[in-house]
Order: sequence, then C-alpha cells, then structure tokens
Amino acid sequence: MRNITVKFLIVLLSLTYTTNIKGWGFWSHKHINRMAVFTLPPEMIGFYKKHIEYITNEAVRPDKRRYAIKEEAPRHYIDIDHYGEEPFKIMPKRWKDAVEKFTEDTLQEYGILPWHLNLMMYKLTDAFKEKNAYRILKISTEFGHYMGDAHVPLHTTENYNGQFTDQKGIHGFWESRLPELYADNYDYLVGRAKYVDKPLARIWEIIHASFSALDSVLTFEKELHNSFPSDQIYSYETRGRSNIKTHSQPYSYAYHKKLSGMVERRLTASMIDLGSFWFTAWVNAGQPNLDNLSLKEESEDEKEEKKKMNLLWQAGKIFGREHSN
Repeated sequence: MRNITVKFLIVLLSLTYTTNIKGWGFWSHKHINRMAVFTLPPEMIGFYKKHIEYITNEAVRPDKRRYAIKEEAPRHYIDIDHYGEEPFKIMPKRWKDAVEKFTEDTLQEYGILPWHLNLMMYKLTDAFKEKNAYRILKISTEFGHYMGDAHVPLHTTENYNGQFTDQKGIHGFWESRLPELYADNYDYLVGRAKYVDKPLARIWEIIHASFSALDSVLTFEKELHNSFPSDQIYSYETRGRSNIKTHSQPYSYAYHKKLSGMVERRLTASMIDLGSFWFTAWVNAGQPNLDNLSLKEESEDEKEEKKKMNLLWQAGKIFGREHSN
C-alpha cells in the first residue's frame, strides 16, 4: 500500500508543471530532471527540491542553445557506428587518447556526448567545492539533459532519424510520440542514487546499452510498418491551432508493445543515473552543506545570453542535424 501511495505522489508531483511535448528534449527531459531529484539523499534533496522548478524548466536549455551556437549540436550524440563494426573495442574512452587516434575534427563531426558528460561531471564537482549555488543548479540541470540524450538509442548512430533505412521520422516517434502517449503508466520508483566509482566508465556503459538497443528500435518499426495497414499508420491531431500529421495511436500502441518496455526502461534509467552522478559529484567535492547556500541572481551577461538564445530558438534556425520530424 505504501509503494502505491509513494508512486502516486511522485507522479502527481511530476504533473505540476506545464508539459510541452517536443522530443526527448522537452517534456521527457523536464521529467527526467524532476524525477532525479527524488533519488537524492536527505543532505541534498532539500536544496534540489527548493529549486525544482528551475531544474525542471531549464532542462531544455541545451536544445535551445543549438539554435544559437554551432558547437552545441555534437554534445548531444555520438555516432559510434561510424567507427566500424566493433566500435567500442577500438574507440579510446579518454578524450586525449581519442583525439590522438581519430583527431578532434573527426570526433566533433560524429559527436562528443560521452566526453562532454565527463567534462560536465568535473564542472559540477568544482561547483560543489565552490559552494556556488547558481553554478550547481545550472550545471546539474544541463547535465541532466545530456544524460537523458545518452540513454536514447538514436543518439548513438549515423542513422539517427532512420534516413538510411527508409524510416525517416523514427527519432521523434520513439523519443516523443511514445512517451507522450504512455508515460503516465510508467513506474517511476527507481530507487536511491548510488555512488559511481568510475564515472567515465559508467558513461560508456550507458552509451553501449543505448547502442545495443538500436537494432530493435529500427528492426521492430520496419517489421511493423511492413505488416500494418498503410492507411492506418498515420493520423492528424490538433496541436494548438494546427493539425499535424503524426503516427496514429493504434500504430504507436503496436510499436510500444513490440518494444516491450524499452522506452520506459531508458527513461527511468536516465533518472537514477542522473541522480547518481549528482550524488557522486557532491561526495567527490567533500559533501558540502547545501542547506544554507544563497542563490545569487543571474548576471546581466547571463540574462542577455538567455534572452538572445530564446529569440534564436523561436526563430527556428537550428545548427547541426534536425530530427524532430
């Protein structure tokens, strides 16, 4: 009975903010960040809960930044299959070694997600050491975005939107449409954050797990597409003032069922991994007391940067790959 009550409260808390379905980068990223807060130990959860709306709403900032600077896009993915049939055997795990083997230009071209996550880990640890409340929140929030991306199979491949297999649009289908329809029924009791002994090794484990799921993501959709009545695959739904073409609910249900809980597993794994990395950075920083940290306002430069970024995002010209349709 207690587990049912706790689950209800967690889901209720997760629904107290305005959702905006737009890929694993909007609703789902906000959800991941919000739920990760509830994995934290007593010494941390008070500070994070106090600022949970910021942690939730600013989870989308890295995606918005893709409309402002070209350097942002490669931080969200790694096309690991570009490096051969057994890429995890030949790709060095450390950034310096990878640069020496493949050059930095090549790594930037095909994505730097695992190394960027590792960099964010160092930055978050430093922010805890400095007891800088604003930097702790900003880095924690953006760390959550990249951690979520690392759990998405289609963020690990050159075929990121099914463009090479006649499955264009599968990216948004898997990471947006399915959570939109079924996330209310997922189990968000993911447990407590745990200390990560080797953060970089764990990051690569996450990337490997996502890549291992890629074949099922593509194969199952292809099989379903070939067997489903063609006039029932898509439908039109009203979003705001527009009617949009999207995968139909019967087709979405069939794909979701065929995946056997994969989207739920990757979404909830993001939450516990994120909480664990937050916790690990705090421990590595000496477990500073967070109870009395004062939050300074954003500087004028930071406010201006954020304003400019939002304007560019609204204008809609993205740097790098686009995969939302």
